[in-house]
Amino acid sequence: MKTVSASDANRKFSQLLRDVGHGEVITVLSRGKPVAVISPARANTDLRESARRRLIERLKRQKVTGRREWSRQDLYE
Repeated sequence: MKTVSASDANRKFSQLLRDVGHGEVITVLSRGKPVAVISPARANTDLRESARRRLIERLKRQKVTGRREWSRQDLYE
């Protein structure tokens, strides 16, 4: 993980985006304190996919409740 000051991040933003595109995670510091983390977008996609799989697994384990006495058309009336 790489750290960079906010002013350097502002001056070198294009380079930071290229680094992030190659998988680098960058922490931006303001007055020596971390204020932001720039990471590749695909990391969020992996997290979302993992959450989706866990939800589906949990729903499959749950017992079905109630009866479905409505049609698809009823939803749109």
